[in-house]
Amino acid sequence: MKLTTLFLGLCSASVLAFAAHAETLTIATVNNGDMIRMQKLTDDFTARNPDIQLQWVTLEENVLRERVTTDIATKGGQYDVMTIGNYEVPIWAKQGWLLELNGLGDDYDVDDLLPAIRAGLSMDGKLYAAPFYGESAMIMYRTDLFEKAGLKMPEKPTWEFIGEAARKITDRNAGISGICLRGKAGWGENMAFLTAMDNSFGGRWFDEKWQPQFDQPEWKDTLQFYADLMKDAGPEGASSNGFNENLTLFQQGKCGMWIDATVAASFVSNPKDSTVADKVGYAIFPNKEGVDNHGNWLWSWNLAVPAGSQKGEAAQKFISWATSKHYTELVAENEGWANVPPGTRTSLYKNEEYEKAAPFAAPTLAAMDAADITKPSVKPVPYTGGQFVAIPEFQGLGTTVGQLFSAVVAGQMSVDDALAQAQQVSVREMTRAGYIK
Repeated sequence: MKLTTLFLGLCSASVLAFAAHAETLTIATVNNGDMIRMQKLTDDFTARNPDIQLQWVTLEENVLRERVTTDIATKGGQYDVMTIGNYEVPIWAKQGWLLELNGLGDDYDVDDLLPAIRAGLSMDGKLYAAPFYGESAMIMYRTDLFEKAGLKMPEKPTWEFIGEAARKITDRNAGISGICLRGKAGWGENMAFLTAMDNSFGGRWFDEKWQPQFDQPEWKDTLQFYADLMKDAGPEGASSNGFNENLTLFQQGKCGMWIDATVAASFVSNPKDSTVADKVGYAIFPNKEGVDNHGNWLWSWNLAVPAGSQKGEAAQKFISWATSKHYTELVAENEGWANVPPGTRTSLYKNEEYEKAAPFAAPTLAAMDAADITKPSVKPVPYTGGQFVAIPEFQGLGTTVGQLFSAVVAGQMSVDDALAQAQQVSVREMTRAGYIK
């Protein structure tokens, strides 16, 4: 009895000693399907790294951006790993806010990262974030509804065709909207889509002298077309719909078309979640007739370590695991090859099993290859970025403009008034920031 008590006491002491020495990483991430899946698979990481515990802070996209930006700018130190986009990485690295990722391990194979994705996460040849998944944008559409309506998706669709098709397949009595597009306000929500759309209309945010362009005909054509299309063929409450909301609508069979991130393809084609999984086709992002630009969109969700973290070594171990070839194989084993994180590694697109399981693999890679964030518009611009403008001020300015354009979709403001206010606020903010002399 005494020996048993002594043994249990020693075990308890060992557990307490282990807990005292274990590091806890606080990870801030977005509430999308791929990130939720990662959390479910982290037993594999903790089994490999028993001295590291994980604490998750999972947030809606706009809230995540606000929280991590505030924390890193004020050196709050709340998080050890942050999920951020390729918009933030070069800006924050230049500010000295991110740690260089130089401890990912010898077997990480950084050279396998897609060149365009890696370039967007590097500064002076040093990597400051690792990509969890990459994406461009494309059309996802219901092949059965197109067939019923006698429509055929062109190889390179125009917005004129998309507008006609969306109105034709709309069936209000059956609860089917012809098209679902982002309406929720935010620089990374509705303005990601609308910036790409304006690029495809031949427009731009700023001219070569940083003068805002919302008073130009391209933005008027873009916003008017978008507003009319959402009114005629969009779902109710579209001004509140972002990526996740539209994903749910499409999976439930309530959208005829959805133009959004290529990463959504694995979710709309997964029969476990999507009622229309076997009825989905894919096509390149539209352009306006006569404009040779299909909306340059290149995005990645990435894991990075804020400079204020005191757990850089452990944080890099987690990042290495979550963005490795091993993690890809882990997802394939548990969820199937069609559900692995796309758009980050060259080797994935040479994998025959992935190619067989994912009919969207080729369209995704084609969309990403077609994106040129150094030339987002057919007109000359002083900035880079596809669905965003790669300057620090865009985060606040894009959200403000997004609120104006969301109000148009909600019927609270006219297109002309929204554009006039967008021009006014943009001139004021760009002058204040010193871009306009």
